[in-house]
Amino acid sequence: MRFSKSIKKKFYSKRLAAAVVAGMLTFSIFTGVGQATDIRNMDLDEAVQLALVNNRSIKQSIADREHARWKLSEARRKSGPTLSWSSQAQAIGGKYYDSYDKKRLFTNNLEAKISIYDGGSLKEGRTSARYGLNAADLELENTLQTVRYQATDYYYRILQTADQVEVSEDQVKTLQEHLRIVNAQFKAGTVAKADVLSTEVRLANAQQSLISYRNNHDIAMATLCNYLLLPVDTVIRPPEQLTYNKYNLDLTDCTAYALENRPDVAAADYAVKQAESAKRAAKAGTRPQVNGVATGGITGDKPFDNNRSDSWTAGVSATWNIFDNGVTKAQVHEADAGLIKAQETASAAKEKVQLDVRSAYLSLQAAEKNIATTKVAIASADEDYRISQVRYAAGVGTNLDVMDASDKLTQAKMNYYSALYEYNTAKAALDKAMGIPIEIDVPRYITAESEEKKTAEEARMEAAISEDVAAEPKAQEPAPVVTIDLSDSKPIDPKFGN
Repeated sequence: MRFSKSIKKKFYSKRLAAAVVAGMLTFSIFTGVGQATDIRNMDLDEAVQLALVNNRSIKQSIADREHARWKLSEARRKSGPTLSWSSQAQAIGGKYYDSYDKKRLFTNNLEAKISIYDGGSLKEGRTSARYGLNAADLELENTLQTVRYQATDYYYRILQTADQVEVSEDQVKTLQEHLRIVNAQFKAGTVAKADVLSTEVRLANAQQSLISYRNNHDIAMATLCNYLLLPVDTVIRPPEQLTYNKYNLDLTDCTAYALENRPDVAAADYAVKQAESAKRAAKAGTRPQVNGVATGGITGDKPFDNNRSDSWTAGVSATWNIFDNGVTKAQVHEADAGLIKAQETASAAKEKVQLDVRSAYLSLQAAEKNIATTKVAIASADEDYRISQVRYAAGVGTNLDVMDASDKLTQAKMNYYSALYEYNTAKAALDKAMGIPIEIDVPRYITAESEEKKTAEEARMEAAISEDVAAEPKAQEPAPVVTIDLSDSKPIDPKFGN
């Protein structure tokens, strides 16, 4: 992709990781990872930028654009003259050639040809290929926006699972302290053995939940690393936490913006134009074809010598397919069906945009309300837990009351962090649904291409968000498969022992 040299230098390395930690580092029990090849401090912006540089979906989309660019080049070159050469070497004999005293015959022919009139087939081929390149530009922008959203979601997932681990650890510590108190009271003879046993069971359950949350956190990190083309055993340490920032957005304005700026909608419109061009090209088959042709030949008993005969012709050739058993008519109907499909696809894309925006917007509002309610729930649950502890210490409450209050407090905190995660990811989804640009401004691109008649390359430069992304993207060699360092691995015992 087109990024500044400083960004490229920051993100590219032999191990596809920016920060290299010497040797194998031992990580805390918080992550559940014993050893890791790399530990990185990474904020959201860095994660998104690294995804935009490394993600394979973008590389594939760039290759698709490169394919479309050469498809246009091919269509343009079909309109120019062609020059072909043919050569034959033959052994000859028989009464006809006996008088010539020749046993071999060599023939070399040159033919130059140019289309004078083809009914518009070549023109429509160029038009269709040009629209294909425009669509590829917009599909690339759509892929970039998708990657930005997905990287954001994966990053927020790490933050959410980290908060869940922290809450679960707090619950385990709380139950461990409560178990210590219950054991002391049991030894003093003030509580029954059942209180000790029930507390131990609740603590064991909490410890199992903590293992699951830690595992979810490790999986979230591995998922993001895989998406960023980093070794999946890389440990990511975000320097931030999930937060709530109020967004003053209007659903009508968001929808109107999306219909104008979504790159996949614009790409679908170009697909309709391509289908219209294909229909016109199919109709060209009913018209005559006129070509200018010039030929020249050399014939002799040696490949090239003075004893040879030369000839040349120049003129115009015309063909008209008067009857082709209905093949051209079928091609026209085929193109017509393709046009209808493209039109339906474009209409469906516009309808989906409205649904995407509305869904993300409503999810954002719901998560915002949940943040407010879960804050209140945490305060209430915390107070209830303190009261249950005091009542139990005073002998007027039960052990079950204390543990239930602890569970409710833990659940309230989990709900709060889930609401924060849903709010932030809903905002990211709304950005994607609206088509917030990354490289090109879609309306400006369309205007430059359709109204100002600029080429795809010129339209990209005109619509570029910054100078860094104005240049045409170029397909590159596939990046190598990223694997973890297994140099220190130990053979696995057939019985799964150490």
